[in-house]
Amino acid sequence: MTTKAQNRTTPLTVISFALVGLWLVLAAFPFIWTLWGSFKVQADFFSKADWTNAIFGVFTTAETGGPFTGKGYYGAWVQEEFWHSALNSSIVVFFTVCISLTFGTLGGYALARSGFRYAFWILMAALVFRAMPHITLVSGYLLPFFEWNIWGILPTTIIVLVAINQPFTLWMLHSYFQNIPKDLDESAMVDGCTRFQAFRFVIVPVMWPGVITTGLFSFLLAYNDFAVTSMLLSGENETMIPAIASFLGTTQVEGNVMFAVAAVVSATAPLFVLILFFQRQIVSGLTAGAVKG
Repeated sequence: MTTKAQNRTTPLTVISFALVGLWLVLAAFPFIWTLWGSFKVQADFFSKADWTNAIFGVFTTAETGGPFTGKGYYGAWVQEEFWHSALNSSIVVFFTVCISLTFGTLGGYALARSGFRYAFWILMAALVFRAMPHITLVSGYLLPFFEWNIWGILPTTIIVLVAINQPFTLWMLHSYFQNIPKDLDESAMVDGCTRFQAFRFVIVPVMWPGVITTGLFSFLLAYNDFAVTSMLLSGENETMIPAIASFLGTTQVEGNVMFAVAAVVSATAPLFVLILFFQRQIVSGLTAGAVKG
């Protein structure tokens, strides 16, 4: 019977692996193709006459003497100073994540342990605020920022991103705290800890995977944001995503598509490294359930 059961599951296993393999190919192909094309010239990567030029680099060889070239990366990072946009993104992301997690952790814990009715309405208000389109929220900040002469700088943009991101972190961390038994807090306080000490030394280490998972989503929101950063930052302070868009040019200004392709690869690569580095904590945080105490 064991052999028959194995034979029955074999086709299903093969189909499952085939579907997963197909999904991986389809999901990875755009990035791999963009990575490959970033080392070509525009005539090859966007060739309409023969798409195989993007593979063999016919025009790239004619222009540079080899099938690959780093002109796109040099032009983006050195000529157009994309490194400055990368630095701005790092500053915005770092402070947005740190502030969001600090307030989200404290607020989520307070709401999860609160027995009052107002906690529910605070969470509902946060949910409504989170559901609103970002562009409608940003428009409300423009007038006071212009009047106070603080438009175009990084600190004000960080404040807006934290305001947009805070409802999400509050909801997510509140859910993690609710899965932690209150007995842990009470036991720690019986042993002499204050409420904050119980929170810091007992609760936070238990739900650390949840903090990392929430921090990652906060990172992605700030890192990939376009609407907020493009409207609230000046040209010299723009982050990576608006800078990539500027490489494409406009109807009035000619851009350089290969600079944008190289910048896209440069901006995407850190995300792969981050996911690989924190994959265990992310999985633990997403699958966190009841905690046995």
